[in-house]
Amino acid sequence: MEIDERNVLTLSSYLKHTLSPDVNIRRPAEKFLESIETNQNYPALLLHLIGKQDYDSTIRVAGAVAFKNYIKRNWKVEEDLPDRIHAVDRDTIKNLIVNLMLHSPDSIQRQLSDAVSIIGRHDFPDKWPDLIDQMVEKFNTGDFHIINGVLHTAHSLFKRYRYEFKSQSLWTEIKFVLDKFAKPLTDLFLATMNLTEIHANNTEALKVIYNSLTILSKVFYSLNFQDLPEFFEDNMDTWMSNFHRLLTVNVPALQTDDDEEPGVIEQLKSQVCDNIVLYAQKYDEEFQKYVPQFLEAIWKLLYETGQQAKNDTLVSNSLQFLVTVADRAHYRELFENPETLRNICTNLITPNIEFRESDSELFEDNPEEYIRRDVEGSDVDTRRRAACDLVKVLAKYYGAKVMDIFGVYVMQRLEEYAAKPSENWSKKDAVIYLVTSSASKGQTQKHGVTQSNEFVPIPHFATQHILTELAKPNVNELPVIKASSIKFIMTFRSILPREIVVSCLPDIIRHLGATSIVVHTYAACAIDKILSLKNPDHSPLVKVEEVLPLASNLLNGLFNILSMPNSDENEYAMKAIMRSFGVLKDHILPYLGELLPKLTEKLTVVAGNPSRPNFNHFLFETLSLSIRIVCKSNMGAIESFEAVLFPIFQGILTQDIQEFIPYVFQILALLLELRTGSEVPDSYMALFPCLLAPSLFDRQGNIHPLNRLLQAYVNLGAHQIIAQDKTSGLLGVFQKLIASKANDHEGFLLMQAIIQHFPPEVLQPYIKQVFVLLFQRLSSSKTTKFVKNLIVFFAYYIIKYGPTNFIQLIDEIQPQMFGMIVERLIIVDLQKVSGDIDRKIAAVGISNILTDCPAMIESSYNLYYPKLLASLIEFFELPQDNTVNGDDFLPEVGNDQGYQAAYSQLICAKNPKKDPLEAIPDVRLHLVQGLSKLQPGQLSGLLQQLPAPNAMHLKNYLQSAGINL
Repeated sequence: MEIDERNVLTLSSYLKHTLSPDVNIRRPAEKFLESIETNQNYPALLLHLIGKQDYDSTIRVAGAVAFKNYIKRNWKVEEDLPDRIHAVDRDTIKNLIVNLMLHSPDSIQRQLSDAVSIIGRHDFPDKWPDLIDQMVEKFNTGDFHIINGVLHTAHSLFKRYRYEFKSQSLWTEIKFVLDKFAKPLTDLFLATMNLTEIHANNTEALKVIYNSLTILSKVFYSLNFQDLPEFFEDNMDTWMSNFHRLLTVNVPALQTDDDEEPGVIEQLKSQVCDNIVLYAQKYDEEFQKYVPQFLEAIWKLLYETGQQAKNDTLVSNSLQFLVTVADRAHYRELFENPETLRNICTNLITPNIEFRESDSELFEDNPEEYIRRDVEGSDVDTRRRAACDLVKVLAKYYGAKVMDIFGVYVMQRLEEYAAKPSENWSKKDAVIYLVTSSASKGQTQKHGVTQSNEFVPIPHFATQHILTELAKPNVNELPVIKASSIKFIMTFRSILPREIVVSCLPDIIRHLGATSIVVHTYAACAIDKILSLKNPDHSPLVKVEEVLPLASNLLNGLFNILSMPNSDENEYAMKAIMRSFGVLKDHILPYLGELLPKLTEKLTVVAGNPSRPNFNHFLFETLSLSIRIVCKSNMGAIESFEAVLFPIFQGILTQDIQEFIPYVFQILALLLELRTGSEVPDSYMALFPCLLAPSLFDRQGNIHPLNRLLQAYVNLGAHQIIAQDKTSGLLGVFQKLIASKANDHEGFLLMQAIIQHFPPEVLQPYIKQVFVLLFQRLSSSKTTKFVKNLIVFFAYYIIKYGPTNFIQLIDEIQPQMFGMIVERLIIVDLQKVSGDIDRKIAAVGISNILTDCPAMIESSYNLYYPKLLASLIEFFELPQDNTVNGDDFLPEVGNDQGYQAAYSQLICAKNPKKDPLEAIPDVRLHLVQGLSKLQPGQLSGLLQQLPAPNAMHLKNYLQSAGINL
């Protein structure tokens, strides 16, 4: 691919089409770009286009986004896969990108900065050692557009230090960075602080300068997160004195009129708060002397900062500093004074838990974001959450005093609400939030609050102030109070008396009909959580008999949510539907005639534009559950499901909707596995050749469900596969899987199914090559996982075709090779086989070698006999060896992988692994019954060759089986 004007024009045209709202224009353009991205010079061409200032900025930004996504998808070379970026292109990218990024407009600079950080994650510092030098030298340009570009890149590159696990390689990298970057960063910080005075009267310059200080502070946070670096400890006075200065600075010229979006000063002070919280939490001893001055600054800041939404993060981070300090024993005297406590509670906490105008706007105009913050716990940066954390800390140490102060507040607010509910509803909402905060001691995502403060009578409050709200007939009245009341039940579901939880279910179900998205979503979420509650004996807290009278209203309410505006793909409602189906089980059957068409109609709609991963997952789970429930009582219904689902699935596969394909494979596998006949229907067989396409296995998310589907075909229709002459194609899939460290276990599963169901004469031409492939992989890239699976595979082959056949096959490949397999593989690694079924297969297969193989007794292999028998006995008696080799494949999970349709296991479509040896209940008995058939005297001779503990175990097996020597 040449870098010329014609190709740049073509590329820009396709990029323009990727921005089209018309899927028929957008998809082909995306496909085309995907098809050419492995061509040499493609990334260089993209960068060339991005750098052309005479091109439309929209196209250049689209090019920058495409480049970033290209880097996300391809820079990391996946295990077992070829490098999709040419070596020359890798060098070209690293030579061009930093300079291009720093001289691009902000919108492009951000995308390229992200790309640099992705490349750096894999190549820095070992393969890109001069990156820091390239960045640091730009500090001397004096051009703050370039300097800020460097800082943004540094922030993007180093912020992973905030969440990566500690390791030697991480320490080495951070030390490398600190050696090159810490001093220039500090010098730049001081120089920039100095510029705040030089340009004190230049508003535009101050915006740039304070913006730089914000990014500098973020980079400081990342570099200090893992441990306190020696350089920053030595220069702590420099940084902390200036952080204090920034926290107390007043720059009237940078005050904004916007009440919603934080300005540069709010962002900077918020980040400074983050930094001092980090030091207070992690480096308490070194930071201790700075606490009083920062505490004074934070008090002042909190008292002076207004209620506008733009200050939310700043107030939240400031409160978090108080939380951290209040939780330390040596600062406790700063808080225990009654007047101080009263000031904190009345002036800092209660104003910040009030429901404000901005909260109301969010509730009405952006319910999805409101729910995300409130229910999903992503409200970490909200005033309410920080105030809640402070309440918890104070309640922990000063419980009675704090509750007395809040008690007065609660009574006043409840009286105000009772007098004028329609005007003062926010007062009650604040009370509910305060009670929730102060009562919560122990909490989990699964169970809600599990431990409450002894000073707060939760059941009494629920009865007096929560259930009364939920019982009111109008579900659309005071929606915020309705939502808070439902959330209260959700939060305390595990500690409220069972009768309260069960009694409020009908009222919560009524609220599924509320027009407020937040209210009906909370109702669905509460139903899901309540129905999943368990008693100590793991039985359901809410019995199915208690749900049955409510079933009609429950199901109608949940499905009606999916027809409401902006709730048509409500993941909480879909999850509650799945939960309801699971609880009702067979009792759902009378409703399915009406409900299943709604589910399949919804599937058709979302397949056109998959945008809600959680909703889609619960939809497929519900369909899988429906199939199980219906087909359990009526096997004939399988064909009805197929008739409805096949056209939808065909569209998904034809249009290559990657997000849904793994789900389709799982449900097709489930439908095939449920069939009891001996034929795969023609509709499935027509699809079979397409399932062998190698490209399908290039997507990691497809591999497990597709392999399971292929096994279902083999189990039910091996003869049809043979008739279609697709045996070699199926074995080609095995070959592809077995070559991969990540997926070799899938290859073994497929091969085991093939051996189980294909006639020996069909496999005979291929089987030797299968073993050759396995030995090649064993010698080229041996891993513990591969060895464990290989032993199980050998054992299964021995069970199926006999040990003599196995030995002859191995020795055909290389004379006397079987002895090496026994000595170097089976005896050494048998103990590592794990999993009940795999261990059973291994035990029976090895037993068969010992009891049904003349070559093991009569030929030169007899010298391995006692060792193999001893290994098998130890396999029975010793704990499993769960060690893994350092070279084993461990999939990395990161945010740099780009989009790939990940494999999401459908729990309701899952089938338990079947035991192919059900006829053998006791593996020890199987061994001794086989040994009892040896020639007279051979068994007693064997016992004498075994180590004493093994001989004793074997005697016990024989005695238990009633076999005499």
